[in-house]
Amino acid sequence: MSEESHRDGTMEQNDANTPATTADTSSPSTVVISGVVEHVRYHRQDTGYTVMRLKPLGVEERSATVVAYLPMPRTGDLYQFTGTWTKHPRYGLQFQAAQFEVKPPVTADGIRAYLSSEIDEIGPELAKRIVDAFGMDTLTVIEQTPFRLREVSGIGRKRAEAITLAWRDHRNRQETFVFLYSQGITAGLAAKVFKRYQEGTVEVIRTNPYRLAMDIPGVGFLTADRIAEKTGIAKDSPERISAGIVYILEIGATQGHTYLPRRILLHEAGRLLGVEGDLIEGQLTELAFLNLVFLEKDPDGNAAEDAVYHASLYRAERHAAGSLRAMLRADKGSHALDPARAIDWMEERYHLDLSEQQKEAVRRAALSTCMVLTGGPGTGKTSTITAILHMFRQAHARILLCAPTGRAAKRMTEATGHEASTIHRLLEFNPLRGEFQRGTEAPLDADLIIVDEFSMVDIVLLHHLLEAVIPGTTLVFVGDVDQLPSVGPGNCLKDIISSGTIAVVRLDTIFRQGLTSRIIVNSHRINLGRMPEVTEGGSGDYRFIPEEDPERILSEIIHLVAAELPDRYGLDPLRDIQVLSPMHKGVLGVENLNRHLQQALNPSGRPYRRGSTEFRVGDKVMQTRNNYELEVFNGDIGSLADINEKDGSFSVAYDERIVFYTAGDADDLVVAYATTIHKAQGSEYPAVLLPIHPQHSVMLARNLLYTAVSRGKRLVVTIGSARAIRFGVENSRSRTRFTRFSQRIVAY
Repeated sequence: MSEESHRDGTMEQNDANTPATTADTSSPSTVVISGVVEHVRYHRQDTGYTVMRLKPLGVEERSATVVAYLPMPRTGDLYQFTGTWTKHPRYGLQFQAAQFEVKPPVTADGIRAYLSSEIDEIGPELAKRIVDAFGMDTLTVIEQTPFRLREVSGIGRKRAEAITLAWRDHRNRQETFVFLYSQGITAGLAAKVFKRYQEGTVEVIRTNPYRLAMDIPGVGFLTADRIAEKTGIAKDSPERISAGIVYILEIGATQGHTYLPRRILLHEAGRLLGVEGDLIEGQLTELAFLNLVFLEKDPDGNAAEDAVYHASLYRAERHAAGSLRAMLRADKGSHALDPARAIDWMEERYHLDLSEQQKEAVRRAALSTCMVLTGGPGTGKTSTITAILHMFRQAHARILLCAPTGRAAKRMTEATGHEASTIHRLLEFNPLRGEFQRGTEAPLDADLIIVDEFSMVDIVLLHHLLEAVIPGTTLVFVGDVDQLPSVGPGNCLKDIISSGTIAVVRLDTIFRQGLTSRIIVNSHRINLGRMPEVTEGGSGDYRFIPEEDPERILSEIIHLVAAELPDRYGLDPLRDIQVLSPMHKGVLGVENLNRHLQQALNPSGRPYRRGSTEFRVGDKVMQTRNNYELEVFNGDIGSLADINEKDGSFSVAYDERIVFYTAGDADDLVVAYATTIHKAQGSEYPAVLLPIHPQHSVMLARNLLYTAVSRGKRLVVTIGSARAIRFGVENSRSRTRFTRFSQRIVAY
């Protein structure tokens, strides 16, 4: 078992308060201690995180605080721990355990405490009678000759059998967890594995550990492969090759692909597995026979370009395309929609002259069952949506608005005055069962559904949404096709537009009020391949600060965020200013920026280290994954309100709401003074600070810069190299995403 906390520990055997230890000569930084648990201060059953007091064996030293990940610690348990001594800044000297071994109790009192705490069938009084009868042989009697329990007063045949079964269950669970930890599986994952396989856990892992990667979320191929190597499974075993193929497809999905061409899959699988190509081909055929992957011929007959799909993505892409075509063929509802009246109302109410494109969008919404509304900032998407909403309200239609993230849904509500929700909430996602309650059997009751920020929707989410839409419902997809595509697999907005089968209205006229904003104007200039313009004297809502040296750029960013921008523009450095970077690594990468900004903006926050990241109370933090139980979503930003060092749980303030995170849930939080441009997609900030430098060149592209600049509402400050900006502006090539969604829409 690995223990993250020992990363900063050092051996301190000469400390007067350190209990007696046995040096582990295999590593100069680790020691071994043995002792009896005096008191369990804290234990989380789901993660195994434990803080306890341990009395060392055979020495007069004082008790020690031990931090470990254990399945079922109890007072009286005897453990042998391997780990390191550390000094916690608040709690002092602690032993951080990296490995453990359970030992049987060595005293009669220990056996009594052990039985009464571990075995539900045995209470304190009965435990005393059993130990009085058998003494130090008690555990041997229960293990080897359990029929002798009937020698104890009050224990008959049925009770003896119940105690025996309870003991065997306990021993099986304990031995299973020790085995899992010995294979490098952490406590949280060990609980999931045991829940899935129960008494068959050890057998599953010894015979085919690659099932873990298939069956258990959070256990990937690399973890399973390490376990397989320990258990002696051959490199060319069919199980390993099959798991490797599926893993390569899963990696492809994280890069946005719904499939991989056969040539790429074979190359990557060969590099990962180190086996011959014919073995990979053979297992690919077997996986296809089992419907775990799907093979689809290349239209031009080039076998190297045949598409290899993970089964779930194949079904999602096919079903989404079929659902769209079914919507296009369906008759529209019988509501008396009046686009002319809606346009007149919109222009009179808001004193606007809608463009011909906007009017066309309103008319399309009245006539079509499915349409796309796309356009950049300042082109009137919100005004158009409002006019469409008014038209449907006048016809007393049932209306639903949604967006991929909580922040986008909130903005949609504020902009339209009509309540919007996340797509997952609209589809009533059940996090405990991992499935949507809304679908073909329980469709959405609506005449109009508008989906905002549609460029962020991946193929799996689109499939689930379309399953819940009744043909004949009007579905309007709203998004900016020139922004970055979804983080998940697919390129849905671009594919739907390129299919040419669905009505598309593109807004490309910037309204008068937008022309006064250099943010909006420069967003469009970048999108057209032109360099952004700066107002003379550095005034206006878009600024550029030239600087070539990365260290000076870093210093200037800290000064801007901590002092100049708050003083000059009245901005709150935590709430209003967001630093965006194209990359994670490097001097101007997100990780280094966060370390320096944390020290500048929150130098005295109470620290807590999780993995390689130091969090501090008061930090700006971001949620990196949708958590539907907590109702926090990917990209949500809050303030770290408190940390419980004992169990690693956090509480985070989001607007006026406090969310309490368990240690496991808190793994989805990152420090967020700076974040990547990809993570900022779908969000807007009062002020954006954007470092651009040649060291970012591997990531620089037109749609990346366009997305970054358009995130700012009041102010965008770009600092760095003009030639790096030009490189990005001129690089219109976006990374290819392998999908066949567009072709499927046409073919259906």
